[in-house]
Amino acid sequence: MASFSRRDLDFLLYEYLQIEKLCAQPRYAEHDRGTFDGILHVAETMAEAEFAPHAAKADAHEPEFDGQGVRIIPEVKAALDSFVAAGLMGATFDAEWGGMQLPVAVSQAATSMFYAANIGTAAYPMLTGGAANLLATFGSQAQKEKFLRPMVAGKWFGTMCLSEPQAGSSLSDIVTKATPTADGHYLITGRKMWISGGEHDLSENIVHMVLAKIPGGGPGVKGISLFIVPKVRVNEDGSLGPRNGVSLAGINHKMGYRGTVNTLLNFGESSECHGYLVGEAHRGLGYMFHMMNEARIGVGLGATMLAAAGYQASLQYAKERPQGRLIDAKDPTAPQVPIIQHADIRRLLLTQKAYVEGALALLLRCAALVDEQRTETDRAKLARITLLLEILTPVAKAWPSEFCLEANKHAIQVLGGYGYTRDFPVERLYRDNRLNSIHEGTHGIQGLDLLGRKVSMEDGAAMRALGVEIEATARDAAQEPSLAAYAEALEGAWRRTAALTDLLVAARKSAPARALANATIYLDMFGHVVIAWIWLQQAQIATAKLAKGAGEISFYEGKLAACRFFFRYELPKTETQARLLGTVDDTALLIDEAAF
Repeated sequence: MASFSRRDLDFLLYEYLQIEKLCAQPRYAEHDRGTFDGILHVAETMAEAEFAPHAAKADAHEPEFDGQGVRIIPEVKAALDSFVAAGLMGATFDAEWGGMQLPVAVSQAATSMFYAANIGTAAYPMLTGGAANLLATFGSQAQKEKFLRPMVAGKWFGTMCLSEPQAGSSLSDIVTKATPTADGHYLITGRKMWISGGEHDLSENIVHMVLAKIPGGGPGVKGISLFIVPKVRVNEDGSLGPRNGVSLAGINHKMGYRGTVNTLLNFGESSECHGYLVGEAHRGLGYMFHMMNEARIGVGLGATMLAAAGYQASLQYAKERPQGRLIDAKDPTAPQVPIIQHADIRRLLLTQKAYVEGALALLLRCAALVDEQRTETDRAKLARITLLLEILTPVAKAWPSEFCLEANKHAIQVLGGYGYTRDFPVERLYRDNRLNSIHEGTHGIQGLDLLGRKVSMEDGAAMRALGVEIEATARDAAQEPSLAAYAEALEGAWRRTAALTDLLVAARKSAPARALANATIYLDMFGHVVIAWIWLQQAQIATAKLAKGAGEISFYEGKLAACRFFFRYELPKTETQARLLGTVDDTALLIDEAAF
């Protein structure tokens, strides 16, 4: 059984995004649909044949420290070696550095299949890609030659080292220090916590991208710089030298995502730890957050595909599992019916479908915006694309992480008691997905980012740019009688959201704590409106296809059913959220600590 719908990926890439149009751009001129289909086929085959089979084993047998290094089941390295051999590690990177120079949307579609099959193993390339993106954007030519090229080739892997045991998400409180030397490098000392992929034997070297403070820098985040810190030092000719002073202090044992080793690292504790400044001093946090935008889209994609795998597993089970009879059945001796015929099971399945396919469309839309950023030459259009990506990124990370976890919960419910056992994958998928609302910025942090910064950036320009898109969709959909009610509902929800945003932004000036107290609820509401917009766009395509007598009637009717479900069951929830937010409620602020 496939853990994802290849047909939906094709729909989103070719019918929804019309991704082939990118081939007219010089950056992607060497590609065509044949190239894209070939990559997707390779990813699909490899995900099912080499990643999926060891997902349960990697969960049951966590990485272990044997006193010398971290040991991981051999199937992980075998799968990653195949991934590297196929050139997928460098899928989106410039040909100059050995990459395929594929569109980000196509690469993310391919990556999504690996996430659905085995996210624990697929996390290593994701981490490496994030670190390599930082180098590609901000590294010097010499640093790219020395570190980026072997990362794109998949010889070396990478990590991101932000958090510290005492600081967590509060990066202004990090204390890792970088002391300059006369030799041009820095001596790194400190500890980093929650470092995924921080120590292993899967690659020849690990390139850590480390946030640290140079003595004399400004307070808080202003003094943070970014450094390349390799596990093994690299000689001038590119060959590997002695071990750098990066040591493993411990492995974190997690609820899920167990196939990805997660570590506490010490820098400069037992020997000198050499680091190399990336870009300008004291600008490290800005560099890291540039990369974090794409990383957050990756987190949302992972959350979505874990839910997609749960949906496919529960859908198959519901079709095959006989239990009970229909409510209006009179004969108790009649054969039992598959549980998919029961209304509540259909509700659980429809919820999963609406969440998964809505979130995946949003994420690939964001990936396509990254492609547009890389190819657009008109400054005004580029500014609009950037604004859209900025305001959609917290939603793309947080909404799938929250609601696709709900989808995994529903998958367990469909299977009943069996879903709570390890005989089926849905309990593991739920545990894996629980991480996604925590890492790369928690759900609450994404709410603060959206309401505290994104909706008011450039005097509300991002909010207006999104409003233009949503209102255009509603206006066009209103011309189709079968979609007119949805268009009206979307337009009303957006106007309510815009008015509420103005109220909360104004309240921030006099009472910031109170105005932002319910930023998470605002994020959930905002995300539901965005997903409704995405679903209406999909419904427009499905309606047009059916009107033209296109084949695959069931596929397009499924899109319309999921859209109908979202507008009837989900979008109305935003009205209740808006009423609460409109009061600038301070219940959570007023309760005394002792009262808890």
